[in-house]
Amino acid sequence: MEDLASAKCIPCRRGDPPLSQAEIDSLKTQVPQWEVLESEGVQRLQRVFKLKNFAQALTFTNRVGAIAEEQDHHPALLTEWGKVTVSWWTHAVGGLHRNDFIMAAKTDQLYQNLQAELAS
Repeated sequence: MEDLASAKCIPCRRGDPPLSQAEIDSLKTQVPQWEVLESEGVQRLQRVFKLKNFAQALTFTNRVGAIAEEQDHHPALLTEWGKVTVSWWTHAVGGLHRNDFIMAAKTDQLYQNLQAELAS
């Protein structure tokens, strides 16, 4: 199975189909801490990341923003004291695309890296 965190997002177009439930279930095994939620009729991947304070939450938010720019795929981010909520979905397909799972895996990796950095 391909490591999603090392994969690259591929451009998709309006009208491309969203992932099937079977595809979602298969990819979800690689990002088990993410929830599949529906908001405004659109499936999204969402995870809340816990941090020690607002400064750490802001650092994490900025790192997520940097990979979003690099991959040209952008999440909804809610930065609060001690936590960041990240939501991924693909507007062009009106739901979940493989890119969302790639970005969720990359986000998990950023979080692990930040936690290791803060612990040392």
